Amino acid sequence: MISIYLLGIVILAYLFGSIPTAVWLGQAFYGVDVREYGSGNAGATNTFRVLGPKAGSAVMFIDILKGWTATNLPHLLDPTIVGMPEAPQFVNFQLALGVIAVLGHLFPIFAGFRGGKGVATLFGMVLAIHLPAALCCVSIFILTLLITHYVSLSSILAGFTFPFSIAFIFHTSVPSVLLYGIAICALILITHQKNIERLLKGHESKIYLFRKKNKT
Repeated sequence: MISIYLLGIVILAYLFGSIPTAVWLGQAFYGVDVREYGSGNAGATNTFRVLGPKAGSAVMFIDILKGWTATNLPHLLDPTIVGMPEAPQFVNFQLALGVIAVLGHLFPIFAGFRGGKGVATLFGMVLAIHLPAALCCVSIFILTLLITHYVSLSSILAGFTFPFSIAFIFHTSVPSVLLYGIAICALILITHQKNIERLLKGHESKIYLFRKKNKT
């Protein structure tokens, strides 16, 4: 019975991650599939680029919520099913659910397995696992974005901030959290290969959050 219950939670985490926010929002309110424009990814960054800050912010918020909700499913359903919340095995199960949600975002069953890069969903997972470290990541992301206007670079630096902060600032006592942080760096580098190439060549698109529209 417990194994069926745990399997159900795992499937639910994947389904949460599979919600193609950018695709559904773009099609419902703009008549646009964002995967056919810009970078071709169904994520917040490409939505910012294709549909603008309002749509991009909505997609980012919901994608973050997906990761946070999936990672917190043990808390929301039955906190005792995999041990006490403070126990390493509980945290490990949370990490597993978060990773599954990210995989759902990358390969969503509701959108032909063509998803985004998972950064926002990853951040939702980080929020659920370690809030102080998540706030450090947010600070680096916002600061980098305001200075460079590159969302991809901001995401990469924010991702690297997580393992650094939990290792050297917060001194985590759960080894799996640090390993997860290192895995985040690897995943971000893999999913942002084309962005890194464009950054090096000076061809990466910039996003200006507070740019005023030109009057016509």
